[in-house]
Amino acid sequence: MLNFRRFITCLVIALVCLAAAPSLAEDQGPLTIYSGRNESLIGPILAQFSADTGIEVEVLYGGTSAVANQILTEGENSPADVFIAQDGGALGALAAADMLHKLPDATIGRVVNPAFVSPTGYWVGLSGRARVFVYNPEMLAKAGLELPESILDLTDEAWSGLVGWAPTNASFVANVTAMRVLLGAEETAAWLAGMTANGVIPYPKNTPIVQATIDGEVVGGLVNHYYLFRFLAEDPDITARLHFFPGGDLGSLINVAGAAVLNTTDQPYDALALVDYLLSDAAQEYFAQSAYEYPLVDSVEPVVDLPALADIETPALDLSDLADLQGTLAMIEDSGALD
Repeated sequence: MLNFRRFITCLVIALVCLAAAPSLAEDQGPLTIYSGRNESLIGPILAQFSADTGIEVEVLYGGTSAVANQILTEGENSPADVFIAQDGGALGALAAADMLHKLPDATIGRVVNPAFVSPTGYWVGLSGRARVFVYNPEMLAKAGLELPESILDLTDEAWSGLVGWAPTNASFVANVTAMRVLLGAEETAAWLAGMTANGVIPYPKNTPIVQATIDGEVVGGLVNHYYLFRFLAEDPDITARLHFFPGGDLGSLINVAGAAVLNTTDQPYDALALVDYLLSDAAQEYFAQSAYEYPLVDSVEPVVDLPALADIETPALDLSDLADLQGTLAMIEDSGALD
């Protein structure tokens, strides 16, 4: 009888400790977040998370690739609990290095399209960012051009000097990485060289491409979809439009901003609470309203006039495979695009 009572006592203590684990994690200090998303975008929703849950956060901001490389360098000594990235490739790189904690099915299941989560359950998309061709309808008509069927068509002589791109922009680099995965290195290098030879106009980032399109400096350019809506919020009379390449073309890649929990975290409960919070309706509405990005849960709709995600024909691709961004940057440089 004594041994049985001792067993029961130990069992009760163990259950009490297990139930108390989340609160114990809170005593370990602020949740450390490494973010590849800009503070101006992600900062407000992280502050709201702290206000709503009482979980304090400390955030290290930087470029997605740089932050991912820092985590890889730190290895088991990384203080990061959660990684927030602006593309699936960086998340895939950390998953491949066994740096991520597998997420529960309930968290993964919040995202309705399996294309926007890790196929092995190690990261989850938070918002969608579609690659598009922004164009000036008046300039398109003056040039006697039809909208291109494929991003590969932009090397045609008819588009010479009429297209803008941002060759060092992270989203563009991810798009070219998708080309490498699906077309191979040789065909991708040929496209880059063809665009350069065709007089593509380089810009430092997406915003000036959209401005140049509005101003008629170019007929159009390769950007993420939401940049145009930032201009339209200031001037609804702007006539520039978005073109989604049809037929599953590589120009219609949809990448994601996403999040993952590091497997070295000592605060797994709070870390998962943050990921779940970023998939809540309130957070998804925030991403849609503040950034004009696609929400990834079926209970929240975009706030701007966009085709439904399910209606966009995108290339069949595991976003985790877009990890070799440095290899793509080297290929872009070799093409002469940065000269």
